[in-house]
Amino acid sequence: MAELLSEDDLARARQDPVFRQRFYADHLDRLLDKLNEMRKQGESDPLRAKQIKEGVELAVKLADRLNTKDRPGQAA
Repeated sequence: MAELLSEDDLARARQDPVFRQRFYADHLDRLLDKLNEMRKQGESDPLRAKQIKEGVELAVKLADRLNTKDRPGQAA
């Protein structure tokens, strides 16, 4: 499996606002795709439901960061 993110990407995202926005958007898209795959599997499983809930919470945080154009050190 490809590495989700590298230390170099994280460092660049801390310094470059344009890259940071693209970084958040790309990861939000990947997360939403995975959540949709899990939802389509349709099995009723408490662990899957918990993972989907956590994924949705993370997606909301990423979307909020995209909308607020946060800066490093700024409260999210």
